[in-house]
Amino acid sequence: MSPGDPGSILPLHVPTGTQSLALLRRRRCAFLVMVGCVVAILGGWLITILAPGGFSVLKALLVAAFLFQVPIVAIGFVSSALGFILMRRAVSPLDQVSPPLARVRGEEPITLRVALAMTLRNEEPDRSLQRLETVMASLERTGFGECFDCHVLSDSDEPRAIASEEAFVESWRARAPYGNRLFYRRRARNVGFKGGNVHDFFERHRDSYDVAVMLDADSLMSGSTILRMLRIMQANPRLGIVQTFAVGLPSSSLFARVFQFGHRLAMRCFVVGAAWWQGDCCHFWGHNCAIRVAPFADSCRLPILSGPAPFGGHILCHDQVEGALMRRAGYEVRFLTEESGSWEGNPPTLPDFIKRNDRWCLGNLQNLRLLLLPRFETASRFHLAYMAQKFFGSATVAAFAALAAMAAAAAPATPVFPARSALALYGVWLFLLFSPRLFGLLDALLRAPRRFGGRLRLLFSGGVEILFSFFLMPVSMFAAAAGMVALLFARTVSWDSQRRDGHRLSWRGAAKGFWPPTVYGLALLILLASVSPSAVLWFLPLLLGLLCAIPFAVVTSSPTLGAAAARIRLCGTPEEYATPPEIDAVRSLLSLV
Repeated sequence: MSPGDPGSILPLHVPTGTQSLALLRRRRCAFLVMVGCVVAILGGWLITILAPGGFSVLKALLVAAFLFQVPIVAIGFVSSALGFILMRRAVSPLDQVSPPLARVRGEEPITLRVALAMTLRNEEPDRSLQRLETVMASLERTGFGECFDCHVLSDSDEPRAIASEEAFVESWRARAPYGNRLFYRRRARNVGFKGGNVHDFFERHRDSYDVAVMLDADSLMSGSTILRMLRIMQANPRLGIVQTFAVGLPSSSLFARVFQFGHRLAMRCFVVGAAWWQGDCCHFWGHNCAIRVAPFADSCRLPILSGPAPFGGHILCHDQVEGALMRRAGYEVRFLTEESGSWEGNPPTLPDFIKRNDRWCLGNLQNLRLLLLPRFETASRFHLAYMAQKFFGSATVAAFAALAAMAAAAAPATPVFPARSALALYGVWLFLLFSPRLFGLLDALLRAPRRFGGRLRLLFSGGVEILFSFFLMPVSMFAAAAGMVALLFARTVSWDSQRRDGHRLSWRGAAKGFWPPTVYGLALLILLASVSPSAVLWFLPLLLGLLCAIPFAVVTSSPTLGAAAARIRLCGTPEEYATPPEIDAVRSLLSLV
């Protein structure tokens, strides 16, 4: 029995045999120590600030709320700092964070039987399936197209969507040279949501394919990136999932382009640092990825949670659970941290963003019920807890603000209050919060500023995105808190189709959706102004985001402003300066100027 065999009593290596488990344990311990130090320093610092005058119940609640959310900030900072150091100092960062990649030269023929599959539910087929057709065309150009069958996995139940899907596939099959390798399947019922759709396909085709490349309705990938994933899997039979770094597609929506610019910068160093300590048990996003079919079908069937909705029933956010089950089955889950050839869409407006987050919030809270499943890797349990904690942390920032306002009202500023220390802590917390973006921005400035339009444009776009985040984060945090309160009253969240295209949001629609954070911000402002006017300045970043939620939603949805931003390439991404053929093929779908 080999050291990497999952049946070994005390395995010395990860399942692929490419990395020492002892090394991974040391990395994970070092990561936890660094995160723990950041949390301890910040928590202790806050306690010293609140100590004058003695501790009350209100001050204890402030400390508890702070300690509940600061680990998420610390994890983002430590992972991004590690990633930045690796990208600047390591000769081959990819080999360090993912040794299985070292087994691939990049010229090996593809010997696997592969399914390329896209999941749909009541989408606009001309928009989604044209992307799938573009991916197939890219694969055909590689010379390995014959290795792939293409599957459309529909869960649509709207007659118009069903008819459009069937018509598109029939036309596509007639004009494509690979028409005999193009398949369409629609389930009559959306049992188990998207996860159920995926598992139905895997179980039906367990013996038909070795690997499935999974795409969402807004996904796009290059043929060369797909071949790279497959070659990595060919060289490592115990590699169960390869997840690519999917970045945002160019967009004419102002909200989407600014959001995905910041998200790309924030993830640029974070994913490298995270992969360094996660090793064989990385994050899994469920799309733009390659999955080994047989072990997934045999070992990754999602459980049905006991009890009523919203926390019982079928699992909404299936990806992290599937990754944990795949690793439990003795197969690695690896993240391909290369920033090329894998794209996705993003919500075009603030309401669409909040709606998506509501679904993710419920799904990740559901997943906490699986923490104690037997034989899960510790890292897998960490992922489940971490993803839920991200939403808890956002909610507790909103709670912390309310508690701090109450504290200011109960005990207005006195000479003994260490204002300078408090201001310094505030600044450090903000730096840590934005550190993934700042590390990513610095790396882009040092490594390849021309890919983003040059240093000045990159710096200006980075500043715009940080300003954008100051307005987005308070609304997002309030929405997370409000969503959790609603879940306590058994509010359910459905898995419906998402709006993919930019659209103008009316003032009436924005007011209907965002009057609660506006009222909350107004109440905080009135309370602070009446009892401690000087405290208003401390709360200004939060108050501005809450009070401006309605105009922010309207302005960032403006097609005119979005088109202008795209025209001047504000928050432009490398794909807008050197457009890959796959993106050029779907340019009309992205409404690019």
